[in-house]
Amino acid sequence: MVIFKIEKLNVRFGSVHALRDVSEEILEHEILTVIGPSNSGKSTLLRTLNRMNDLLPNLRITGTVELEGENIRRMDVEALRRRVGTVFALPLPLPLSIFDNVAYGPRMHGLRNKKKMAERVETALRQAYLWDEVKDRLHESAFKLSGGQQQRLCIARTLAVEPEVILFDEPCSGLDPISTAKVEDAMLKLKQRYTLVLVTNNVKQAARVGDRTAFFLNGELIEVDKTEKIFTVPRDNRTDDYIRGRFG
Repeated sequence: MVIFKIEKLNVRFGSVHALRDVSEEILEHEILTVIGPSNSGKSTLLRTLNRMNDLLPNLRITGTVELEGENIRRMDVEALRRRVGTVFALPLPLPLSIFDNVAYGPRMHGLRNKKKMAERVETALRQAYLWDEVKDRLHESAFKLSGGQQQRLCIARTLAVEPEVILFDEPCSGLDPISTAKVEDAMLKLKQRYTLVLVTNNVKQAARVGDRTAFFLNGELIEVDKTEKIFTVPRDNRTDDYIRGRFG
């Protein structure tokens, strides 16, 4: 099933042409990894999928992005972002307890029943593979968690509002290898319930977790294919050069 359908997408910020005629489909229950050098359009694509670019000056968008057949430009932006959550590069816990960090979104959307809230928080923390580490300290400050735990807390906070798609913008860029492995393990299990789009500068990470991989260069989608093919027999020499570290 197609979750996102992107057709001839162009994104400009003033004179900067950030995305050029991008067309692609993002499928249900897959991890689509997006790779490419800096300023290739990876993060612009991610921010376009839940309209986080909307407030930027001199923004011009042509083409269409549909979420399950509905043009996202015509959707209520809050409704869109409830369906399409985002986990950023740096973990940004709220200055609240671990429990209240996860409960924040559901509360904002009107959940008041204490029992249902406790169940929602536990479910989200379990899905983020953090529950066993924090179940006895839920009312401690989130700032007492390690960096890797804070990132998984932010994943749980996103999951608590029950989205359909999760966008990851370099979520492991500041983490050590052990914390990175835990986040990757969580992502591999989350795809059973969600669709994931992962922007990463770590090509080895893309190879480890991606079902399909898209390579961007200078705002263009050069190619997208099953991850195994991208990393073994890419169609375009530029993809091969990037993966092998010849540029970027």
